[in-house]
Amino acid sequence: MSFALPAHLLVRAVAISIIAGGLGACAIPRAPFTVTQAVNAQLPGFPHIREFADGAGAKLEMDPAKINTKQDFVFLALSGGGADGAFGAGVLNGWTATHERPQFTIVSGASTGALMAPFAFLGPEYDDDIKAMYTAGHAEQFAKAATVTNVIFGGGLISENSAYRIISQYVTPRLLADVAREHRKGRRLYVITTNLDAQRPVLWDMGAIAASERPDASALFTAVITASASFPGVFSPVLIDVQADGHRFAEMHVDGEMTDPIFAGPQKILGSLGITRAASVHKSMYVLINTKLEPSFELTENSPVQVPGRAIFTLTKTERRNSVVAAYEFARRNGFKFNLTYLPKDIPDRGSVEFETGYMRSLFAYGYEVGRSGAAWQPSPPQLH
Repeated sequence: MSFALPAHLLVRAVAISIIAGGLGACAIPRAPFTVTQAVNAQLPGFPHIREFADGAGAKLEMDPAKINTKQDFVFLALSGGGADGAFGAGVLNGWTATHERPQFTIVSGASTGALMAPFAFLGPEYDDDIKAMYTAGHAEQFAKAATVTNVIFGGGLISENSAYRIISQYVTPRLLADVAREHRKGRRLYVITTNLDAQRPVLWDMGAIAASERPDASALFTAVITASASFPGVFSPVLIDVQADGHRFAEMHVDGEMTDPIFAGPQKILGSLGITRAASVHKSMYVLINTKLEPSFELTENSPVQVPGRAIFTLTKTERRNSVVAAYEFARRNGFKFNLTYLPKDIPDRGSVEFETGYMRSLFAYGYEVGRSGAAWQPSPPQLH
């Protein structure tokens, strides 16, 4: 679940990766494919359910006939943050308690944001589910599933199968049916993954997957969420079978935050509806950051494990801030009311107990009070001093 995984898991992953760096021969061979095939790859039976998020074209368009331009258009973007997603789950539950939480026209998520996105998309009816996800002790299953052997043979402390099995508990037939229903109404649910072969973000239309009514829809829905939440080195990558030019091969997908921390600038999608230009519609963008944005001081031990770990955290936080600024500028250019909430820097870091249920419950409770306060959202990115 992105970079805010327990520090001890990240440190172990870095250390073991260094030790195992010379064991490349253990890697399982993959079927080769070309750049052209990578660009043209499709999932058999699932046409038009994804595209490269950084591409110029707009394949994943919304249906203009189903959009009422006289109603509010509300976009919610959910970031990563690992166990700190308990904060975002609390904010959503607290927001419901105010009776002012809107129905979102579009919800997007990356990393732990991808895990909570379907529940946020479906609204208050699923508040208990999103609360349980972060406070009922389920998250500790990730830490318990970590093994050193899997780093060498599977590319991460936690195997793809283990992560998939844990996440699949939440992808129920009821959830898929509800996502499909809302998709048919014209609302959209998106998840970001990183195609590691192409080094590009991939935008998945989760509603289209759910509405396909294919028997393998649940498996793909779960695989995409698992991939988006799979931080390399800690979680194994997710291999997704595709085909191009009659050739079958597997793409490698990992944490969506690697290439697109916050998908909150859907210019090419909204442009097809005229939403960005419509003066009559009330347009709002909510960006929920499930971790801290502001720099925090920490004396870093000069070691081959602590330095790379601290550097990764620093890079991630910087990229998140840059994405927030980009979303803010997009909102200003296109007449959206911008709203941002994030975990303040004065909340203590819990390090190795970050997946501890008590900590996550306290963070949920904090987020709930923030959401219920009516003052959760600020109109601009934080100013650094």
